[in-house]
Amino acid sequence: MRDLAGGFGHLLAGQRWVFRNGRWLGFGLLPGLLALVLYAGALIGLGYGADDLTAWATPFADDWSAPWLGLLRGFLTALVFCLGLFVAVITFTAVTLLIGQPFYESLSEQVDRSVGGEAPESGLSLARELWISARDSVKVLVRVLLYGILLFALGFIPVVGQTVIPAIGFCVSGFFLTEELTAVALQRREVELKDRLALLRGRRAMVLGFGVPLVLAFLVPLVAVFLMPGAVAGATLMVRELRGEDEERAGGDGADGDGAEGPADGTARQERPGHHGHPAPQQPSPYTGPYAAGPRYPAPQQNPYAQ
Repeated sequence: MRDLAGGFGHLLAGQRWVFRNGRWLGFGLLPGLLALVLYAGALIGLGYGADDLTAWATPFADDWSAPWLGLLRGFLTALVFCLGLFVAVITFTAVTLLIGQPFYESLSEQVDRSVGGEAPESGLSLARELWISARDSVKVLVRVLLYGILLFALGFIPVVGQTVIPAIGFCVSGFFLTEELTAVALQRREVELKDRLALLRGRRAMVLGFGVPLVLAFLVPLVAVFLMPGAVAGATLMVRELRGEDEERAGGDGADGDGAEGPADGTARQERPGHHGHPAPQQPSPYTGPYAAGPRYPAPQQNPYAQ
């Protein structure tokens, strides 16, 4: 439960960061608005054509009597539209990030600087970054489609298909949505797709706490557009925790604190010099001069230690 709440906390923190830095919110709306227009057209077309698609896919039911024909095809039409909506929610983020790649990368770097003082950079050209982002998004989309087909088939199971399966679908959507958002920060850190997936699986509860509420919010028209900049900022904050970067930074700061002994480079501290930078005065060694004359030594003798 702690990780679940932590993921949701990062989502809220990202939104707060963007609203405190209003210019990033303003620029971040443009890629989302363009992607929203494209997806709205696609979903409207699917809504008009879904019934024709199900009729084409179920010719065996042409001779069924009412109400069974209507129930079957109506149920399948709803499933087709839900599947399209499921894919749209996942791919919307990828397409929006691809359209606004330079902006969202700059936003992520600024978040890193604001909380950590430094921002990792991939050092790749924009064309190379766009190619990597598009390639990884296609790989993620293939995984999403495979899960979508499986969940679509399981949706025919009575009761379970209408209760448990949709809940699993939201969890799958939330996981892969989070992967797309964290990819902005992780690609700058040169983390490959398979390593990104392994990192997210290691803290699955935190990932779901971040992604599932976002999926539910993205179902509301226009909400996805306004939440995208904050979602990228929150994903960057979560990446820092997943990789333990804030803890490492805190540990490094403590090592160089006021109570540190000796120089920061680990060398031994030298003796302090005397006044005004001159060496402190030393007492003369008793072994460097001749013995003093005395009653036992009528004449000075050469000290055997003075060489």
